[in-house]
Amino acid sequence: MNILEAKKYGKARLCRSPSPELDTAVILQHVTGFDRTQLLLKRDCQMSEEQEKAFAVAVEKRKTGLPVAYITGQKEFFGFDFFVNPAVLIPKPDTEILVEQALNALGLFYGRMENADGSLKKIPEICDMCCGSGCVGISVLKALAENDGISVENLPKMTFADISEAALEVCQKNARRLLDFDENIPSRLRFIRSNLFENLPDYSFDFILTNPPYVPHSESLELLKDGRSEPLLALDGDVTAEGEFSGTEDGLFLIRRLVPQCFERLAPGGLLIMETGEYNAEETARLFEEAGFKDVGLKKDLNGMLRNVTGTKPYRPEGTKSGC
Repeated sequence: MNILEAKKYGKARLCRSPSPELDTAVILQHVTGFDRTQLLLKRDCQMSEEQEKAFAVAVEKRKTGLPVAYITGQKEFFGFDFFVNPAVLIPKPDTEILVEQALNALGLFYGRMENADGSLKKIPEICDMCCGSGCVGISVLKALAENDGISVENLPKMTFADISEAALEVCQKNARRLLDFDENIPSRLRFIRSNLFENLPDYSFDFILTNPPYVPHSESLELLKDGRSEPLLALDGDVTAEGEFSGTEDGLFLIRRLVPQCFERLAPGGLLIMETGEYNAEETARLFEEAGFKDVGLKKDLNGMLRNVTGTKPYRPEGTKSGC
């Protein structure tokens, strides 16, 4: 079977996929090691017996609904290739907006904290809560180092927290793979298995970045019927602290616990950036205000839908007066 024949085979077998040509191309790139251009130029190239077998197996997996990212084991996010498996959600393009917001806020932070000699009055402390693959926190660190030129000694200290041990293993693997610009970088990272902030009682952060479960329970179950195999735990926002169905159907049961915990763990002046659903973003913003956050704002995603909520912890409690 040559490349052109494989393309025709994949397109025919995946005719019920919403993107049969793209799925086939990505699988072929993974199996052959060719990039998109090479697939076009080498369409008469014969695949080896091992490549044919691997390609056929991958196509059959895709037919079951398993996402291509789980088949290939990688997904591009913010320009970086992340390892993924069914223990974590596949990074979505809309979540890149959360990274961009964090980088903009960090730019202001560095501007305020920089001394005349280039040193910092304070190194930022960040928590990537419900971190999953680590795509948010790792992308922030890589972008600061590679795009903004922040030196290693001035990079933020990052805590990755997730309730899933398997997800934390994926996160650690991505950190080892992608944060290779300095051998000392692991000393700046913490990976903690925790039910929200349960195992982080004494930590205080300047920034909390989080893409928590926020999909209503019944919708989460419906989404998984297509065979995508993403973890229900990372989707269903209507779960109790014990992981049981709460009985609510707005996707906010977990967020109602998370928002006040974030407020407590943020340093005065600290910023919370949270991804939510377009159907519950406004209610999430109200929860921010109830918890005491100020300057609460909403950000739209790439499709113009409400997606991210931001809020700042004030320096003084409401109603207090400064001294003379």
